[in-house]
Amino acid sequence: MKNLLSSLLATVIGILIMTIVVVLIFVGIVAANTSKDLPEVKENSVLLAKFSAPIADRADDSPFSKFFTLNPLDDQAMGLNQILKDLKKAKSDENIKGIFLNLRNVPSGITTLSEVREALLDFKESGKFIYAFADAYTQKSYYLATVADSIFMTPQGMFLFTGLSAEATFYKEALDKLGIEMQVIKHGSYKSAAESFTRTDLSKENREQIAGYVGSIWNKMVLDISENRDIPVEKLNQYADELISIESDKLVETGMIDGLIYYDEMLTLMKEKMGVEEEDDLDAISLSSYKDVPTKVKKEYSRDKIAVIYAMGLVIDGNAGEGYIGSERIAKNIRKARRDKSVKAIVFRVNSGG
Repeated sequence: MKNLLSSLLATVIGILIMTIVVVLIFVGIVAANTSKDLPEVKENSVLLAKFSAPIADRADDSPFSKFFTLNPLDDQAMGLNQILKDLKKAKSDENIKGIFLNLRNVPSGITTLSEVREALLDFKESGKFIYAFADAYTQKSYYLATVADSIFMTPQGMFLFTGLSAEATFYKEALDKLGIEMQVIKHGSYKSAAESFTRTDLSKENREQIAGYVGSIWNKMVLDISENRDIPVEKLNQYADELISIESDKLVETGMIDGLIYYDEMLTLMKEKMGVEEEDDLDAISLSSYKDVPTKVKKEYSRDKIAVIYAMGLVIDGNAGEGYIGSERIAKNIRKARRDKSVKAIVFRVNSGG
């Protein structure tokens, strides 16, 4: 009995010590990251924007958030609201002379990129430059790149411009072979969520609505590209209808890009633009670091407020956290805004598939 109690006590003490050590290490890491000096923008700097991580409408900006991401070094802490704010800040920042879009991978959706694109166009009104560069362009990265004064790609790079399409997978025949029958209750002809289990093809209504939203997205893209690159919409549609990637040497001729250069040549080009000597380094600050730079513009605040409530992700019952639209949490935020006498209006921003 004495040995049992000794072993139990030793185990409890060991777990307690381990817990304290883990907590101290975690607190130390967080403290080191939250107490670091604010970044400083040097004179004659360029703002580096990659947009290589998915952009949420509003990212979790707590100091603990990046420790629960797959890649803490990625720009996953930046939300669309912060990006738009920082691009506006950079517009009036005398130390920022331009923006370098290094668009190696752009996973965000067209709607989000369209808002970023508008913010970049607003930035250009300051007279500052925007250069875009990539090893390869997808349609989304190229759509974003077309706001730039000049677009460049590596000579061996790939350029994909094939239009938009939508596909659906159907399981009914597989279910029939397994002897499984789906019983679905729906209200409305355009309710198509269960079609994959009850049909072997798209219904007329579903095909109509898919063609509608895909067509509207594509029309928006080609109109924006046409306006910024001065290429007729008809020509852009022709390139997409050919369903082939345009050869690198033809890209400059068609006006899709402005040059085929390597990364070191891109840096040299920016140095020339900014008056930096070839042997000197280019001063740059990433967009993820720039968000911590305090603004120099004095703002006037009103006591009256507009509350912005973000609803992102799947709609579920309960008090779900970020990434889900939990009914209790959203209702609580709306009640809080309603009871706040300084809040005169609510903007309810929804980004959800349902």
